[in-house]
Amino acid sequence: MGKILIVDDELNMRLVLSTMLKKEGFDISSASNGREALQILQSNNIDVVITDLKMPDIDGMELLTVISERYPEIPVIMITAHGTIATAVEALKKGAFDYITKPFDLDDLKNIISKAIKTRALKESELSLPPAEIERIGIIGVSPKTLEIFDAIKRVASTTTTVMITGETGTGKELVAEAIHRNSPRKNNPLIKLNCAAIAATLMESELFGYEKGAYTGAAITKPGKFELAHKGTLFLDEVAEIPREMQVKLLRVIQEQEFERVGGLRTIKVDVRIIAATNQNLSRQVQTGSFREDLYYRLNVFPIDIPPLRARKEDILPLVDYFLEKFNRKLERSVKMDDEVREMLLRYEWPGNIRELENLIERMMLLAKNSRITLGEIPDEFKTAIDKIAAVPTDDSKKPFKEYMRDQVENVEKQMIIKCLEETGWNVTNAAKKIGFSRKGLQLKMIKYNLRK
Repeated sequence: MGKILIVDDELNMRLVLSTMLKKEGFDISSASNGREALQILQSNNIDVVITDLKMPDIDGMELLTVISERYPEIPVIMITAHGTIATAVEALKKGAFDYITKPFDLDDLKNIISKAIKTRALKESELSLPPAEIERIGIIGVSPKTLEIFDAIKRVASTTTTVMITGETGTGKELVAEAIHRNSPRKNNPLIKLNCAAIAATLMESELFGYEKGAYTGAAITKPGKFELAHKGTLFLDEVAEIPREMQVKLLRVIQEQEFERVGGLRTIKVDVRIIAATNQNLSRQVQTGSFREDLYYRLNVFPIDIPPLRARKEDILPLVDYFLEKFNRKLERSVKMDDEVREMLLRYEWPGNIRELENLIERMMLLAKNSRITLGEIPDEFKTAIDKIAAVPTDDSKKPFKEYMRDQVENVEKQMIIKCLEETGWNVTNAAKKIGFSRKGLQLKMIKYNLRK
């Protein structure tokens, strides 16, 4: 079934775990400390590591770091006491597959190990995704933060890890969820979406888990819920902060055990569903106020992806403008272009509605455009008023001509890209130049231009 390495400085814990898992058919190795564990990993083909957090010498976090660097394909499950759950969640962010709390249930542990072994097999069979493949899904941008989001999608897509996407309304959270699903091993299975804010509290349970015929007045037929429909695929829970607190414990159970019962039903239904959640709320603050369960928050926030507002990444505005122009030219069967003066005004706007507001404006202006050209005359008055208010507050950028402003934007993106490649290659100029596509001399000149030193 798989070879498991148990790492714990307590002999009794090693014996208990070994006995339990051997009965389930697993091949077990054990180590009393991190150093011994690394020696076993060096000479054995281990499928999953289960390690305690608190150990002398090399503790669980240090062991996790070493395994992630040397054996990134091996899933690591952390053992923790209830009082150190926050530390375990920190371990999840650093690459741990999952955690179990003492005292733990055998079925829960078996379920986690089974998922870990499947994940390892998927990691070994899946190729890493090129950024261009992700970009085609509709996430457009050249800013350093957007490039970080591309990287995050690449890292997490091939796993079964739960993802939490945060960001203001209109920033593209659903697009990121789609990108993760469509670049994952589950891409040929369903991506089921549920906007939790659009469902009445009284209907949330039947929406998530389905209901049996006769479960309540009007339930004339048996209906599967979103979890059932998403079996072997992905469930996207948008605006997850809106889930009523009384439903949160039931959602937590499904995430942990991958099983549930329909409303009015007795049969337990097993599912294999990957969860991606999204919110525009501050969930950690809701945990503090008690409106959102802390344990559910930890389960959902394993791999966080934060999407900044469009006003914080203005380098992305013009690439998005070109993308939407092309999109609506195809849709409307037109060939509309945009004047530079209009582009300049769009760069000055703060975009409180983010990408969604930009998309709606482009479509509106294209419908109004005469002679296949968007001019200042097509910009709605409310936008001009808002831009005039912004222009009334002087900034260094507002004094620059449009071409100079654009040059500065491009140079800033280039500088950030060079820094990123240098950091990824340990500031090896030769390797960084190859990665970017520059000659070594060309990169050195750029480093001088941008005053880049290690």
